[in-house]
Amino acid sequence: MKIESVEIMGLSLPLLQPFVVSYDTYHELPSIIVRIRTDSGLVGYGEAVPDEHVTGETYTSTLEVLKTHLAPAVIGEDPFRIEWIHQKMNRAIWGVPSAKAAIDIACYDLMGKAAGLPVYQLLGGPYHQQLQIPYVLSIQETERMAEEAAAAVEKGFRSIKIKVGSDLPTDISRVQAVRAAVGPDAQLRVDVNQGWENAANTLYALRHLEACRIDWIEQPVHADDIDGLSEIRAKTSIPVMIDEGLHGSKELRLVIEKKAADWINIKLMKCGGVFPAVKLIHQAEMAGIRVQIGSMVESSVATAAGAHLSLAKKNVQSNEMVGPLMFATDIGDLGYEGDCLKLNQEPGLGIRIDDQILQSLTREFIKR
Repeated sequence: MKIESVEIMGLSLPLLQPFVVSYDTYHELPSIIVRIRTDSGLVGYGEAVPDEHVTGETYTSTLEVLKTHLAPAVIGEDPFRIEWIHQKMNRAIWGVPSAKAAIDIACYDLMGKAAGLPVYQLLGGPYHQQLQIPYVLSIQETERMAEEAAAAVEKGFRSIKIKVGSDLPTDISRVQAVRAAVGPDAQLRVDVNQGWENAANTLYALRHLEACRIDWIEQPVHADDIDGLSEIRAKTSIPVMIDEGLHGSKELRLVIEKKAADWINIKLMKCGGVFPAVKLIHQAEMAGIRVQIGSMVESSVATAAGAHLSLAKKNVQSNEMVGPLMFATDIGDLGYEGDCLKLNQEPGLGIRIDDQILQSLTREFIKR
């Protein structure tokens, strides 16, 4: 099986409501869908969701990188030679992990379809029985966040993830209000997206939040402040998770060396796809660090890839495969029941792409 062509489709996915984090507000999210056709007639789908605040990639730059560098590098290659394909992409251009993730995911989709197996079977088979997802609260007024969290628990969500990072005293009130609204049993995770800036601010906040029974505090300081995370972890009993500060093995080696995190948040868009993510999972496992598979808020395509990875790996103990639930329109049919994501036994990613919706959302089309 050889790759014959790569089709690149740029689109915007409309959100049900604005998604607000410490560094930006989104009313829609840019996505780039890659469709790889092979000489065997099989078609594989991948996705890039670039975030200029995290990887330095923009929608426009990712389109150009895929068109000019990555698509030409993989045409003629066998999708099963995934390590070789990553080597070719890395030789073609440094970095650009979201663009590389799109190619990587499409290759795994093709491998599964060629083998007649779901991607999770290619990754070692299903380890977990189910994939429980959290309800994600973006930054809003305190009362509104508490009401929405309580409503989510009423719907059956057992875990709430709170986005904060806009104002320290207000953030403390937000977390306290949400805990009061959801009761003592719901799991509570707090994601600051770098908004508390440094260890001093973070430790001040955590002293006020210790009674809130937080599962973990995620990326409270600037992405490159691993020393700050190390200080926080040494001075609080609340587990610490690194997200924006971790892209690949280089950062993870430093996190391990400095004992800076209890958890790492691996995102396919930060590390370059499923293949490099597997390496990070095992690297973390050797160091006794737990793993969450996160999301840039992606369509069913990249979300399915993260879900297959989450299902297959023992050390992936949390996931945030919630993207399709946040969109007013999605291009795929990934299935959810309550607060669980359900993967089927169809080959590859196991999703059906609605070509009509994909075409209607596509604003740029490139074929190589």
